[in-house]
Amino acid sequence: MGITGPPGAGKSTLTARLARAYRDQGHQVAIVAVDPTSPFSGGAVLGDRVRMWELSGDPGVFIRSMASRGSLGGLAAATSDVCDVLEAVGFERILIETVGVGQSELEVAETADTTLVVLVPESGDAVQALKAGLMEIGDVFAINKADREGAERAAHAVRSMLHLGAHRDGWEPPVVLTVASDGTGIAGLVETIGRHVAHLAEKGQLARRRRRRLGERIESHIEARSRARYRERVPEERREQILSEVERRALTPVQAARLLFEEAWPAERGDTR
Repeated sequence: MGITGPPGAGKSTLTARLARAYRDQGHQVAIVAVDPTSPFSGGAVLGDRVRMWELSGDPGVFIRSMASRGSLGGLAAATSDVCDVLEAVGFERILIETVGVGQSELEVAETADTTLVVLVPESGDAVQALKAGLMEIGDVFAINKADREGAERAAHAVRSMLHLGAHRDGWEPPVVLTVASDGTGIAGLVETIGRHVAHLAEKGQLARRRRRRLGERIESHIEARSRARYRERVPEERREQILSEVERRALTPVQAARLLFEEAWPAERGDTR
């Protein structure tokens, strides 16, 4: 399950509460917490696990912090690989907490079976969610910190937008009110997430989602290998030379890309596709 939303929505506390609820059901739980990397120092605080200190003594919970290392999409590049390992060693519930997402950082929807979008009641959050594309990727929505003023109003606004939008896999995402700090609404949220997974399995969408994700991961690895091979085959001096020609408008970026591609893969020379 992917857990995403804007910064400050209480994702870490909600993740810890969900993990505790799944442990109470007897499940082995793994948490992959992705923290943002500084664009200046390249470091990351990896502070999400600090908020989950209450789970630290439970042998049935494993917490893995990861730095995004500049990867867009709210996840680290190796997140899917880590989840494969965790699933292989027997963890039945894997919770992926993303960095605070922006308008293009929606990669979690391509990684998880269920995407939980966490919002807060403050004015503008619902509009921001729509603007960021979160409304399209969310399978379940949680209005967290629902003890604050405006929670019901925010939930109504989100429900209205969801009702007007297109629904993936024949599922209209429900909106659940939660207060992660004291556990209010967590039982209902767990039940709602379970209903979504059951719905996907019943309609055959769960297997299709996972198959599509595998295909996307294969293509992603091909792209990464192709980029590395290109850099091996075309010297940096040559790349800089072509870049200078584009800079002074002697070549367009499209012409430059075609030229460099043909130099990296000469067998494809003349292919205009």
